[in-house]
Amino acid sequence: MTQGATAALIVAAGQGVRTGGTLPKQFAPLAGKPMIAHSFAALERHPAIGRVIVAIGDGQDDALTAALGDVERVRGGATRRLSVRAGLEALAGTSPARVLIHDAARPFLGSAVIDRLLSALDTHDGAVPALPVADTLARGDGTLGDVVPRDGLHRIQTPQAFRFDVIFDAHRGWQGDEPTDDAQMARKAGGSVQLVEGDMMLEKITWPADFAAAEARHAAGMRVRSATGFDVHRLVEGEELWLGGVLIPHDKGLSGHSDADVALHAITDALLGTIAEGDIGTHFPPSDPQWRGADSAQFLQHAAALIAARGGIIDFIDLTLICEAPKVGPYRAAMRDRIAGLLRLAPGQISVKATTTERLGFAGRGEGIAAQAIATIRIAGDIT
Repeated sequence: MTQGATAALIVAAGQGVRTGGTLPKQFAPLAGKPMIAHSFAALERHPAIGRVIVAIGDGQDDALTAALGDVERVRGGATRRLSVRAGLEALAGTSPARVLIHDAARPFLGSAVIDRLLSALDTHDGAVPALPVADTLARGDGTLGDVVPRDGLHRIQTPQAFRFDVIFDAHRGWQGDEPTDDAQMARKAGGSVQLVEGDMMLEKITWPADFAAAEARHAAGMRVRSATGFDVHRLVEGEELWLGGVLIPHDKGLSGHSDADVALHAITDALLGTIAEGDIGTHFPPSDPQWRGADSAQFLQHAAALIAARGGIIDFIDLTLICEAPKVGPYRAAMRDRIAGLLRLAPGQISVKATTTERLGFAGRGEGIAAQAIATIRIAGDIT
């Protein structure tokens, strides 16, 4: 499957009034970021998907930009069908071979579901994720009526995948009542749609209580990762001393290509380590003049953004500074607050400690300062 052969459309034009929030539900916070950001990231990083577009409603541009940045978008319509049609029209110019159509209200999309859907398109016009109905079904109007046999019944989810020309023609030629999903439109147009294994993580968020249930499902699928970071810089005269993002009065400062904040550098390396993203030099090479004298806060926030983009959550940072002087105690609280602010964490999630080497080695002789950090995060178990 070649890059660009598959496009994805996220339908996010609804107002989400049933969830009771002030924001449409697709932009409301969920598991550490806007709901729509979860499925967008999953689709964007899948190697088979070359383009992702979002269909939004009137007045939602600012909300989408705040959630995802300057991503490709199209104005949706008064119904879901019209929003999908607008998205398909926008995609038609690049003539993708396949398209996945996904509801933003199903945020936790795993790569395995996408793989199953795309594989099914080798032999069918469309494919949908489905879960068998497990509960007893019965008719009733205030009192219990007859049980409805559940054999062969399925709950249909999104994303739904199609050969692009099939679903585009189905939308252009649609007549009749509003359909509940795109698969029914493909079937009515004569297309074959295969059922593939769905995922409980794809449950739709509709009501206020669904947010708590979704948070719980997301937490259950997370895995804990920890990694360490270590950094050393020389103490020299004529330099400012930055530690933990705090300017500390001292007769010497740390020498380095950036502001040489060993504390933030060690934490940055620890965070990068949790997602196997190399070290600080990989992302900010000391040979690059643009980082000369740079504020190390941007390195730290870059690492945190990489974790967030993969659906990760930073749980705790433990930092140890190793030096004879200056005394860290008077500045410990300020460092905690500064690091917490940069990472958007509570101060209680940051530990700052200090020790000496009993005057042994370079730190003991006052020639430099070392820092060691451990970062603990939670991240989806299927991260690649």
